[in-house]
Amino acid sequence: MKIAADYGFKADNDGFENARALQNAVLGGGEILIDRPGVYEIADTVMLDDGTDLRFCEGAYLKRMNNPDENGYVFINRGAYTKTYNENISVTGLKLICNDVIASPETKNSEKVILGLIGHCSFFYVKNLKIRNFECLDLPKKNFCIHICTFENVELENLRIEGMKDAVHFGRGKNFSVRHGIFRTFDDPIALNGHDYVNSNPELGWIENGIVEDCYDLDADSTTGYFCRILAGAWTDWHEGMLVQRSDTVVSEGRMYRVCMPGDGKSYRSVTRPTHKSGEKEYDGFVWAAVQEDITYTAGCRNIHFKDIHLQKKRSVAFSIHFDRNEWSRSYYPNAESPVQENITFENIISESEDLPVLLWTLSPVDRVHFKDCTLKNNFIRFGCLRAEGIVYQTTEIMLEGTNFTEEIPLLVQCAPGRSIDLHVVNSKNKNFSSEIMGDVRICESDISLGKRER
Repeated sequence: MKIAADYGFKADNDGFENARALQNAVLGGGEILIDRPGVYEIADTVMLDDGTDLRFCEGAYLKRMNNPDENGYVFINRGAYTKTYNENISVTGLKLICNDVIASPETKNSEKVILGLIGHCSFFYVKNLKIRNFECLDLPKKNFCIHICTFENVELENLRIEGMKDAVHFGRGKNFSVRHGIFRTFDDPIALNGHDYVNSNPELGWIENGIVEDCYDLDADSTTGYFCRILAGAWTDWHEGMLVQRSDTVVSEGRMYRVCMPGDGKSYRSVTRPTHKSGEKEYDGFVWAAVQEDITYTAGCRNIHFKDIHLQKKRSVAFSIHFDRNEWSRSYYPNAESPVQENITFENIISESEDLPVLLWTLSPVDRVHFKDCTLKNNFIRFGCLRAEGIVYQTTEIMLEGTNFTEEIPLLVQCAPGRSIDLHVVNSKNKNFSSEIMGDVRICESDISLGKRER
């Protein structure tokens, strides 16, 4: 085992000295222990190699200090810069003080910054990652706390994160768990963003096979977003004359490119095919960023299970199966393939807020949603319809199984024109409950009374 203090990592050093010392300690991996309590300043990025097991003792804190050249990240895996997988990385007991430092500003030419990767602790191209007993109570605006994209096998456990941005933000990958989390964030505590803004994920694709379990969405004075955003997207091949805007994606010459321009709603006509192999390049008065060679035309989430979630925060919507459509990003490009998010399960979701009207809102296609043993308090399910050329919505199956209806819910399911639902309500805890449905909702079976409401 390596002791970080033996490499010069000390509480009375400045942030640059500590960054160099900790980098030397973790170089090449192995077991590394910060064995002395204290507040350790850090002012530069520390890269983690394969087989790193980094442990912080009780009472040890990392405090970010401003770096006038480039703040970068606190931790990142070394292979992120070359898109080379790192494996078997573990970080235990990290208590992070952000100290109002903004990670990874959009100085995109910096060697330390990867376009779209904006977490204080960021991992990109990683397998077998474990983060346990993590705390951050001052997450500032503009940056995620833990950001993970292009991954296999991630375990996050015992998290306490408070602040102004996403606590845990996933991009594409498979096999993950987030367990025992306490969150108080202005934005989304959990983001499962297969698609994303151009500055919020470095690659696009599918997020598969995950569980979010035993988590609390604590109340706060103000908020935006959802407890979890489950974000899909779709795009097309490049063709001459197409209109594009910020964050739009195209496939060209065996690569995926994204529009990297300000979020001002401006459109650009693309007449020159993007062909550069890496980085960013201006064509036709706007910038394309080459983002990946692993081609896909759709993105979203499959086989995601939420279990034992306590919803205490006042939000307009708890969960969103989502499309973006604003000046920063439009998830669905006209006439692209329609992405179908698949098999989303909500088990023992407990609505504890007095002001949480919508439990689930969906704008993207989804094949099946299963609610099991949930406790509802005047919450309803709302299915919307994106008015975009070419999008196709299949019928969604909704299963409400073992639901505990604690208060009157005048409208249980609302389905917008252009969508249809097959509804099953079984094994309800209180079968004398009654509510209504609206829209093209076919009641396949129900053990509660459901009336039809006209629009």
